[in-house]
Amino acid sequence: MEYAIFVVDMIHDFVDGKFENKKAIEIIPNIKKLVSSTREKGIPIIFLRDAHEKGDPEEKVWGAHAMRGTWGSEIVNELSPKLSDYLIDKRTYSGFFKTDLELLLKKLEIEAVILTGVSTNICVQHNAADLFFRGYSIIVASDGTAAFTEEDHNTSLKYMETVYGAKILKTDDILEMLEEEK
Repeated sequence: MEYAIFVVDMIHDFVDGKFENKKAIEIIPNIKKLVSSTREKGIPIIFLRDAHEKGDPEEKVWGAHAMRGTWGSEIVNELSPKLSDYLIDKRTYSGFFKTDLELLLKKLEIEAVILTGVSTNICVQHNAADLFFRGYSIIVASDGTAAFTEEDHNTSLKYMETVYGAKILKTDDILEMLEEEK
């Protein structure tokens, strides 16, 4: 099976900026481990990041945040993309809305996506929905995703498992699964 990793919104405004989330900070080592190990195997790493323009739909809900070209929209330093990685700027919760993400996945012949990042119950879950609607297999790193509350995180993981058939696995179990598939 051909996999890709999505690193969703691990940007300053959601980690250590406007919406600082200590849980997001805590998952950085697991995402880093997963990204580093899979990058070595040639698995594509796709960073999805909010990069809003004035008037985007989310602004009505959350106020101005992660504005294109600002520090708040930049990937945190610990997870800086490499030249071989892909970076998709998104203007709403899903990386599929008005971007070339779907074309990229088809070009790379991806069949399954491993989701990491924040927030589990918002952007991660919306990307899982769009992956499901397009027929992709979904794996969610339970210790590589975070929401603002543990309850929201766990409810969302259960939802993705029940409604989208997502496999919910810990980082080490994902790495073991990928090793066994070699």
